[in-house]
Amino acid sequence: MRAARFVLLGIGVGLVALSTVGADGDKAFTVTARKRAATAPAAAVEFERTIDPTKTAVVVCDMWDDHWCQSASRRCAVLAKQAEPVLVAARAKGMTVVHAPSDCMAFYADHPARKRTLAVEKAVPPKPLDRPDPPLPIDDSDGGCDDVPPAKFSKAWTRQHPAITIDPDRDYISDSGAEVYSVLKAKGLTTLVVMGVHTNMCVLKRTFAIKQMTRWGVDVLLVRDLTDAMYNPKMKPFVPHDAGTELVVQYIEAHWCPTVAAKALAGTK
Repeated sequence: MRAARFVLLGIGVGLVALSTVGADGDKAFTVTARKRAATAPAAAVEFERTIDPTKTAVVVCDMWDDHWCQSASRRCAVLAKQAEPVLVAARAKGMTVVHAPSDCMAFYADHPARKRTLAVEKAVPPKPLDRPDPPLPIDDSDGGCDDVPPAKFSKAWTRQHPAITIDPDRDYISDSGAEVYSVLKAKGLTTLVVMGVHTNMCVLKRTFAIKQMTRWGVDVLLVRDLTDAMYNPKMKPFVPHDAGTELVVQYIEAHWCPTVAAKALAGTK
């Protein structure tokens, strides 16, 4: 397990510029985001952009309580603990938090945050934009698990990781892109910030996450130090696990959306 990577990233990456007070006393704030050119050389380019928290949602992607791959489960547990204070800060700023633990909606059937989601007026997403979809820089065809011995797939998750609080009075719960899109439209939200796992799979491919939301014209950002990849270093390009995750982050920056650091989103030191 490489928990140290997440701890260091969580406290040491990202720049926050001065906050400015907007209308109605809500604080818009400027963050340093990162993107890359889609063609080589793909050097990182940092730029400033303003986040209006009253128009921003944060979606927590598949941060489950367990996983069929135990090394992935351990890394997720570390990320969940680091995500919690960021989500607390995001709520305090006025952002909307959407919890998206796929395949777990039955567990939350009676939760106020799930009922709140179902009560939202349905919005019809637009025709998806045609976006290039280049191949990933890592080979995850074996499932991406680096357990020794190799693990077999099973549905190990039942709920979101308990380290992450769900505010019953403010948050939403959904694993449907159409539902999340409806929440965005109902609340006038234009920016979607994605955190969670796994970067090369769910974070990219779930209907509520990067590819689909980008194709629906939503302004998307990835929190690059609150994510992890399903990657086995025994597969191409034969790099350590953390390096594999970073390659996927760079791929997203080049082809899908910019990234920000957790402390920039939270506006903390």
